[in-house]
Amino acid sequence: MMSPELRLGDSGDVVIQLSTTLNRLGFLKSVSTDFNEIVESAVKAFQQERGLTVTGIVDDTTSRSLEEAKWKLGDRTLRLDPKSLMRGDDVAQLQTRLVEMGFNCGRVDGIFGPQTEVAVKEFQKSVGSKIDGQCGPSTVMAMVRLMKIVSGGAPQQLREEVSRANKGPSLANKVIVLDPTSDCGVEASEITFDIAQRLEGRLIALGVGVFLTRSSTSAPSEAERIITANKVGADLMLSLNIDNYKNEKAHGVATCYYGSDAHGVHSVVGERFATLVQREICARTDLLNCRTHAKTWDLLRLTKAPTVRIDLGYHSNPGDASRLGDKEFRETVVESIMVAIQRLYLAAEDDAKTGTLKISDLRRVGLRK
Repeated sequence: MMSPELRLGDSGDVVIQLSTTLNRLGFLKSVSTDFNEIVESAVKAFQQERGLTVTGIVDDTTSRSLEEAKWKLGDRTLRLDPKSLMRGDDVAQLQTRLVEMGFNCGRVDGIFGPQTEVAVKEFQKSVGSKIDGQCGPSTVMAMVRLMKIVSGGAPQQLREEVSRANKGPSLANKVIVLDPTSDCGVEASEITFDIAQRLEGRLIALGVGVFLTRSSTSAPSEAERIITANKVGADLMLSLNIDNYKNEKAHGVATCYYGSDAHGVHSVVGERFATLVQREICARTDLLNCRTHAKTWDLLRLTKAPTVRIDLGYHSNPGDASRLGDKEFRETVVESIMVAIQRLYLAAEDDAKTGTLKISDLRRVGLRK
């Protein structure tokens, strides 16, 4: 693994290793000893394709993604290692093939976990090969032979959508995790926590089990917040964030959900909820619509429940900062999110146009009174 925080102006063996990897992956035409503008552009292109934050800086997340991108199915034997789970594009390719053949390995996330091992064993049993849960040459060849006669589909996406529909329109007894981020500056952190508390009160009143990932004074790591969401068996996770940028002209609201163009997968429920939230906020406020985006950030990738990050504006922009500082504006944002949550679980015939539903209206469609 390359050391983190490689950037423009760096040089040496680690830069050669970086440029060699980018060259092998097709992002760089030749190997370079210096981290120049060409290498920086290649890093940005890689980050863009992988659904990472595009900075041109090789931090730990980008370095890990570069390592994962090296592997193709068949390069190594894939197995469950509880101490250090195997990650890579080869794992994602394996999971995709299993899903297409109807074996449930869970989310296609490129991580060889217990559910993937079970799916491999089920496949091995179905083709009469040695059942060891490991994907080596013989298992890969069996998949190649079978894939020629099997027409793939999207069963995992269907499972996710059916699970959402089966939960029904009522919010009672659902579990929602609210994640007000604390790494966006003190004042912005207080705003995300205030919005989370307002949401918490309204959700609890409707019978929802609500968990906050932090208090007003604590600042758990991303890994700890993921563990919290997975431990409570969340139905949905909302991460509330306020952005900052070096240029004060950057402004607007954006939502992100788990998705990877490189692997051809995305969270159906996550994408739907991200779209609903984005539309409701933009319909009810004058925040600029910065659209929804598929990302592979660990918070979205490793949280088992559909997870959406809502970037509520830029604190570095005077206009956005002024809006977010207004309690009435924050109340409008809360209502937008509440309506989007309910719309997520409504059947198509019970839904309404964006920006038209009010919290009071939702009691008519199965909410706890």
